[in-house]
Amino acid sequence: MNRRPSRRLLSGIALSALLAGTAACGPFGSDDGKAAADGPSFTVAAAGDILIHPQLTEQARKDAKVTGKGEKGLDFDPMLAGIKPVISRADLAICHFEPVAGKPEGPFESFPAFIVPPQITTTIKNIGYDTCSTASNHTLDHGAVGVKSTLDALDKAGVRHTGSARGAAEAAKPNIIDVKGVKVAQLSFAGGFNGHKIPEDKPWLVNQTSIRQIKAAERRARDAGAEVVILSIHWGREHQPTPNAVQLDLARRIAKQTGINLVIGHHAHVVQPMEKIGDTWVAYGLGNQIARHEVPSGLSEEGVTGWFEFTKRGGEWDVRAKYVPTFIEIPPDPDAAGAVPEGSVKEHRLVDVAAALRDGKGLTAQQRARYRLAFERTQGTLLNRGAGEDGLEPLEPLP
Repeated sequence: MNRRPSRRLLSGIALSALLAGTAACGPFGSDDGKAAADGPSFTVAAAGDILIHPQLTEQARKDAKVTGKGEKGLDFDPMLAGIKPVISRADLAICHFEPVAGKPEGPFESFPAFIVPPQITTTIKNIGYDTCSTASNHTLDHGAVGVKSTLDALDKAGVRHTGSARGAAEAAKPNIIDVKGVKVAQLSFAGGFNGHKIPEDKPWLVNQTSIRQIKAAERRARDAGAEVVILSIHWGREHQPTPNAVQLDLARRIAKQTGINLVIGHHAHVVQPMEKIGDTWVAYGLGNQIARHEVPSGLSEEGVTGWFEFTKRGGEWDVRAKYVPTFIEIPPDPDAAGAVPEGSVKEHRLVDVAAALRDGKGLTAQQRARYRLAFERTQGTLLNRGAGEDGLEPLEPLP
């Protein structure tokens, strides 16, 4: 596959020639320097880690008492409703489901070996997700039984999945979704499993990262008819907003040695940059979609939903990247007397930052300031590897 170099790598002479060549069509050309679309187009939304901590389960319990909905007294829908307009608008929406799903009535467990309410998978479906990656460092927290219960819950909710499997045949079958007539495959890999080993008699249980295995999975997807391949990958160091050397090296190998069209990363629980390598967009880390760490860091409440516009131009897929900053509202812990600061938030809620600021209803001055910080810090992180030069921009600007 022919891959053009990133615009950052064009020499000054080549860039001048390019601008001169497009001047006849307006300041930047009527098509922004791209060949006219000659094929289908579709949009993809992809968000960060879904990791249900005990405080979120308790919030779902409180919300169920208000809504009268949910199952076994848990309703996660209100918690994630803020992002539904974006997720449900995409032609293909991809989530990352990190923990093990258990039984609706529990018992549930938190770190280090998660078992979370399967009711969250119903909410994942309700807000518009089509498919989830399931390869993470927590996939093997409860062995093959946990893998089965997780995939059973996603199946029951009607959400596609890839990355772990209940058998060899399931593992070998690519996850291919028809998106506006285009066959799109999702792959999912993770670097390790918190010290758990993949059982020798069940090598298909979860996908462990290697460039060889990624190439083989892409080849199977292409052989099965996939026209576009998207890789979800669990990598990097937790709570580090800078991608490490392993991520940077592997991203370049994927871009140069495979035909994968988009790489979306998870695991850091904080936002990491996006970068275009050749023709391949890499989102190193999308932060948290929803989580409530024992000690919130400020960065761990901030996340991003990547928005990717695929268009066939000149027989090749052109991908344009945008982003939606998000923020998780977390109620403060009460003090020794059981009191919380006046005016503090009372519920865990996922917020589309730009949409909330544009609407503005009921926001305190503190919330306005915090949302602006989340947007600006997310933007700064996303752009710090030159992605702005390759066209990365917010789906909706900061009001």
